[in-house]
Amino acid sequence: MNPIVYHIASGQAFFTGVVLVLLAALLSLRESSLARRVMVLSFLVGVILVAVSSTPLPWWFYGVAGVVTLVWLGTAFQKRWRKRAAEAVVGVWLVGLLLEVPYHLTPSVGPVSSHSLTVIGDSVTAGLGDEDIETWPRILSREQDIAVQDLSHVGDTVASARKRVAATEIESPLVLLEIGGNDILGSTTSAQFKTNLDALLTELATPGRQLVMLELPLPPFYHAYGRIQRELARKHNVKLVPKRVLLSIIAGGDATLDSIHLSQAGQQNMADVVWGIIGAGYATE
Repeated sequence: MNPIVYHIASGQAFFTGVVLVLLAALLSLRESSLARRVMVLSFLVGVILVAVSSTPLPWWFYGVAGVVTLVWLGTAFQKRWRKRAAEAVVGVWLVGLLLEVPYHLTPSVGPVSSHSLTVIGDSVTAGLGDEDIETWPRILSREQDIAVQDLSHVGDTVASARKRVAATEIESPLVLLEIGGNDILGSTTSAQFKTNLDALLTELATPGRQLVMLELPLPPFYHAYGRIQRELARKHNVKLVPKRVLLSIIAGGDATLDSIHLSQAGQQNMADVVWGIIGAGYATE
């Protein structure tokens, strides 16, 4: 995967962009023409990186940050209020970093009540039907001696996964969801995505069950889908795995067959990464 594409889709571009905006604010306090030119370049690149990173922070934050940044721009070439405006920009974007950092930390899974797992996913999990490739749920079942109920299916969207779940009895104390990529790449609107994901998580969220969901790597300007995932994860007490985790697997040199669907090496890597996230729960069972 192209390093620039990875940097953007993983959400890391947000941090780079914010650092550049902060640098621009500090350079605005300097009087030299070189500092001013670097300031303008740093600010433009920083804003572009923040925008294309599709970082789904709350709209209120982007609104406040936008107003403060515009005020700073209006005073950047004037001595009056320049220092205070620069300090305000630094402050508001540091708040943005503090809001985003928790979503880049891998969650921990608590003890589970039985040695079983349910997996809900699309073709990244189910594979493309090649019998020579052992999918990661089967690898987990074999290597870790757990009963895996695999409800993944090629082409599944959140809506079709919900129908599959409604028609199936799920008894596992832990459910892992790798779903939603086809919604983003297809014709599902953000409003439909929210309705369907809310219904799916409502169906799954029963007392004593833990839900783990892989955050979706997002194309530029697809903030709404990420914001919905985060909002519903909070509502249903779902542990959200940072999008860089799934993207790091897909970005591996020999991990995919076509840049999306996992090769055997990718399936093994996925199994290892997933077990690194959920394994502690079974170790205490």
